[in-house]
Amino acid sequence: MSCIRRPSRSKSQESLYKAQSKKMKSVNAKFLGRLHVDYQRTFGLQRLLLRLRCLRCLRVYSRRVGLHTGLEGDGDLQFLLAGGDLLKVRSSSWKKTRFFKLQDDCKTLWTESKKTFFKSNQTFSVDDISAVRQGRQSEGLKKYTEETVGPRCFSIIFKGRRKNLDLIASSEEEARRWVVGLDKRFTRELQSKERDKRSYFSWIFNCMRKADKDVDGKLSQDELKDLLHYINMDVEDDYAEMLFKKCDTSKSGYLSGPEIARFYDLLTHREEIDVIFSEYAKTTGFMSAADLQTFLQQEQRETVTLDQAHRLIDKYEPDDKVKEKKLLSKDGFLMYLQHSESSVLDPRHAVVFQDMRRPLQEYYISSSHNTYLLEDQLKGPSSTEAYIKALLLGCRCVELDCWDGSDGEPVIYHGYTLTSKILFKDVIRTIHDYAFKTSEYPVILSLENHCCVAQQRVMAQHMSSILGPALLTEPLGDGMPTNFPSPEDLKGRFLIKGKRLTKLETLYTPEASLAVADATSFIRHNADKLSRIYPAGSRTDSSNYNPVPFWNVGCQIVALNFQTRCADMSVYQGRFLVNGHSGYVLKPSYLRDPTSEFDPITLTRGPWLQHKHLHIMVISGQQLPKVKAKMSSIVDPLVRVEVHGVPADVASKETVVVANNGFNPAWNENFQFDVYVPDLALLRLQVEDHDSASGNEFIGQYTLPITSLQMGYRHVPLLNKNGDPLPSSGLFVHIMLTDAQ
Repeated sequence: MSCIRRPSRSKSQESLYKAQSKKMKSVNAKFLGRLHVDYQRTFGLQRLLLRLRCLRCLRVYSRRVGLHTGLEGDGDLQFLLAGGDLLKVRSSSWKKTRFFKLQDDCKTLWTESKKTFFKSNQTFSVDDISAVRQGRQSEGLKKYTEETVGPRCFSIIFKGRRKNLDLIASSEEEARRWVVGLDKRFTRELQSKERDKRSYFSWIFNCMRKADKDVDGKLSQDELKDLLHYINMDVEDDYAEMLFKKCDTSKSGYLSGPEIARFYDLLTHREEIDVIFSEYAKTTGFMSAADLQTFLQQEQRETVTLDQAHRLIDKYEPDDKVKEKKLLSKDGFLMYLQHSESSVLDPRHAVVFQDMRRPLQEYYISSSHNTYLLEDQLKGPSSTEAYIKALLLGCRCVELDCWDGSDGEPVIYHGYTLTSKILFKDVIRTIHDYAFKTSEYPVILSLENHCCVAQQRVMAQHMSSILGPALLTEPLGDGMPTNFPSPEDLKGRFLIKGKRLTKLETLYTPEASLAVADATSFIRHNADKLSRIYPAGSRTDSSNYNPVPFWNVGCQIVALNFQTRCADMSVYQGRFLVNGHSGYVLKPSYLRDPTSEFDPITLTRGPWLQHKHLHIMVISGQQLPKVKAKMSSIVDPLVRVEVHGVPADVASKETVVVANNGFNPAWNENFQFDVYVPDLALLRLQVEDHDSASGNEFIGQYTLPITSLQMGYRHVPLLNKNGDPLPSSGLFVHIMLTDAQ
């Protein structure tokens, strides 16, 4: 029996483990009630201004327009706040006037119907918006409106499967102002998601505003209880009363001004950051540049100079007086840890960093199956919007199932089913418009051609006229090529893919019928030819399969149903998270070698075998969202840690459940994984709401290649089922990848 050694911990990790594991059961409730001896210290100018600004927001609830949007005095924002009538379009017979306006919080759009007796009001968040498109661009507007109203039209596109909102303004100028204003607000909201301290706490202030039912800028004891529910924390009534009394220094029966600031401090304090910071802050409670350099080298495994440490202090320290002394406060330290450059994903891998001049078959290519579908493949709707979503996600190979249509115009749909039909030419126009917004590298049009010769000629005419010179119609060089060109050679170009490409034979097979018993032979096949894998026809619900085994044998075009968000799709997006979302990821050298001996099953010795120990400490979570909309619903979170890759590397472990706390749960649990082929391995962290009766419910996840991990203490952003970021939600972990001894 072999001995398993506990992995050695760094100084700060050991301190953190000891400090927090002792009080695992009650750490979250305890730290909220703790009074800090340094609370009354003099705050720096920046921090004081931030506090005063937030308190002012609480009092006036954004009545001073643009106070927290960065758009103070902006005319387009004022226009949205005033609102106006718009014609909402659902069909040729359903076109009704609705009043729309941006609410005072500058985050919510409100609409009111014009019914005489039963007026109905609806709202939706700016966070729900994916894009705002001017003109008669959506399928609904093209189908149900005349071309003459085009300049007055615009569409609001939502995330997920929510239907577009098609609208017509009274004039072209009014439509322009709606589009420009919404686009500014939407863009500003995206920019504000940067995970620094100010945006991190804005969610709490929104919850405070929501809890203040009588809108007086104060919090009563009942409103404080509501606030704790809004932030996803369940505490006993006695504790809530104790917390309220500690903050109510005026004995007025409500919290206002500095009392809310004190309550804010208690809520947002993170004990784990205190422990880590105190290990390295050797200059009277602050970090010097040398202290920061030591932290980055010892904990984060980063090679930094003293000058670079000084630049980080200058960038992240919010207190000008502290910055003048070339020191870093705890607030500045937290702001640095929450910034994207310090997140779990190596920022060097967030841009295109791989060699893009290799032949096309040497890359994994982000590929979509039945791209035209929004739902299932029996009766679901077909839509050009599905192509837009896939292309904006970085998909580089889209599928077009082409059939004969009426009036000589080819259509796209899932043949012999009840799925709706869309015009081939509309799809080509959409692909042309959105192909290179996320990635400049080539887009492959995978044609499933069922058309007669006459309509094939129409297809060719549409592709030629719409795509123009970007359509690749002849070899790039002289003569017939013996190899594929590179993504770099094909930047901004469209490729048409059929069943065969001369000597460069392409293998097409559903995932269920692919035999990989002789994996090495298949790897050699994929070294100079393209293989496309797609879901079996029996998946009528548009479900997906596990793409990892096919990547392990070098398959390039592993097509999934992008319209179905699931665990397999999140792993897929994790693979293509890197290399600048280009949709092309270079395969490891042993999957590009026509004489390769690699076998993902047997794992014989070779350059692929690099046995590592992956150590992960799941420390805490921040602002996990509720799974259910009910205010009384509080999540019981746990974290599932998964490794995906060759069979020997596949593993899954999970933390204990933290009861009734989605606001700041603490786990402080260590896990170790053996990873034999790190080039092919991905790490997936999934947060679930524990439910022993009906099964755990999904909260959020994040997946990335193990070779793109940053070591040390890192924040992990969380994505929802649609792959969109959960604002301010995340995990705090410690990661170390070491050579196995």
